[in-house]
Amino acid sequence: MAGDNRILSQVQAGRQRRARTWYSIVAVFALIVIAVVALTLMLGQSFTPPQDVLRVLMGEKVPGASFTVEHLRLPRAVLSVLVGMSFGLGGVAFQIMLRNPLASPDIIGVSSGASAAAVFAIVVLQMNGAAVSVFAVIAGLGVALLVYGLSFKNGVAGTRLILIGIGVAAMIESFIAYILARAPEWDLQEAMRWLTGSVNAAQLEQAVPVLVALLSFGGILLSRGRDLEALRMGNDAASALGVRVNLTRITIMVCAVGMIAVATAVTGPIAFVAFLSGPIAARIVGTNGSLLIPSALIGAALVLIGDYIGQFLLPSRYPVGVITGALGAPYLIYLIIRVNRKGGSL
Repeated sequence: MAGDNRILSQVQAGRQRRARTWYSIVAVFALIVIAVVALTLMLGQSFTPPQDVLRVLMGEKVPGASFTVEHLRLPRAVLSVLVGMSFGLGGVAFQIMLRNPLASPDIIGVSSGASAAAVFAIVVLQMNGAAVSVFAVIAGLGVALLVYGLSFKNGVAGTRLILIGIGVAAMIESFIAYILARAPEWDLQEAMRWLTGSVNAAQLEQAVPVLVALLSFGGILLSRGRDLEALRMGNDAASALGVRVNLTRITIMVCAVGMIAVATAVTGPIAFVAFLSGPIAARIVGTNGSLLIPSALIGAALVLIGDYIGQFLLPSRYPVGVITGALGAPYLIYLIIRVNRKGGSL
């Protein structure tokens, strides 16, 4: 009896230790995001003192600071955080569900579907603004359901879904290239700005749909966190634990794609943020807890830092999607080699 109590106390102590570690990691990530936001509000082509930034955030009118902070830097920072969290959370949900770090919406065609719809709406249908965003969201969800349906055979195997997704994405990219080749010059410029992924000319109004999608879809994902962790052990183990595997997969997929499609509709496809956030979080968090919130915070940090690098730390200005693409492509090659050698799971 004493031995059983000792084992139980050791198990409880281990759980408490892992929980403390997880909360500490999340707190560090949150502080990093807050610090980067603060720096982006203060630093740019000119320096704004911290006290002036605080006064502007409190609603005061500060000569020389109100316009810069309130209308230029703050909307950009808010949108970067929300979009980054959406990409990070949606991407890691896919990767955990399919037990493969390559199973990112970037890779399997969801972002390409939203991009193709936006380009078609801009160039062919002459749409703009919110209409383009709605078109992109619907297309992103449609492509995700198409890939899921084509890969379904007695369940969905992660490798099969990834391969079919890559094939669908290749066809969509060809369609995008065809549309761009026939586009008038002005429409071509607008479409290319959208395709690169950018938070340029951000406005706080643009953050509203992203926030709504993050709170609703993200809330559902977090509420299904236990089921998602069970899927991490495989379908049979999840079923044995009482998880309704197919329903859970569809729910997670719809929520993840919904967040990513809305974010993509606002900023364009910011490359590799959804792909990178999960593996980075997995290496840091390890077995200490869920990867969902850490991945969301890492996604926010990646977009914030990438945008600042593209705007101020290089000889020319580049959209954030160019910077994250340059960072993510080498990691993709490394991860493909690693998965090929050791098998893939987060």
